[in-house]
Amino acid sequence: MKAIILAAGLGTRMRPLTLKTPKPLLPVLGKPLIEYQLERLAEAGISQLVINHAYLGEQIESYLKDGRRWGVNISYSPEPEPLETAGGIAHALSLLGDDPFIAINSDIWCNYPLEQLRLPKNKLAHLVLVDNPGHNVMGDFSLMNGLVTLESKAQRFTFAGISVLSPALFNNLPQPKWPLAPVLKEAIGQGLVSGEQYHGYWLDVGTPERLKQLENDLVAKTAIVEKSSS
Repeated sequence: MKAIILAAGLGTRMRPLTLKTPKPLLPVLGKPLIEYQLERLAEAGISQLVINHAYLGEQIESYLKDGRRWGVNISYSPEPEPLETAGGIAHALSLLGDDPFIAINSDIWCNYPLEQLRLPKNKLAHLVLVDNPGHNVMGDFSLMNGLVTLESKAQRFTFAGISVLSPALFNNLPQPKWPLAPVLKEAIGQGLVSGEQYHGYWLDVGTPERLKQLENDLVAKTAIVEKSSS
């Protein structure tokens, strides 16, 4: 299975850190955020990767190159301007092929076991959902019997930015620049999106404050591991 790492955002909420550096290259304990994604995908046995980029994307290509350093093969899908998530994925489909693929945001941190990701038969998407963080208390979707729903009265969860998608999901985008949410909602309304709740650590690293939070959490986790092993 191939994977696409979504890295074409402008990173406006991260300013001033992103004035000269694309958000995927912001360091977390001295290592660019996107590098952790490469490592987790490689550990899961996923070696054929596509990375889309727009804002300062040449820096991403210059740093990651062909991915050989991490045991993966990277193809790039540059965008003349950010095409939003659905548009960016559709733009990269020639590199992703005809089979379902993993899509993962470059600006999240999550310990989800990526090797477990599968797209169930006759579905267009499978989403990983998490408990709602403070910055998204209303959530995005509900989950009932393994299906993602738009049921407003059911418990709602936040889309983790990790999914398995069918290329067919992007067959009829209204225009090249298009967000993912309306595409998913249309498929959800047809019962074509499955999902699961993940209970482990997850963080949307969308602001300087959350970037600092991630570093603090990782330092604390390392200290606990070192203490338990001593």
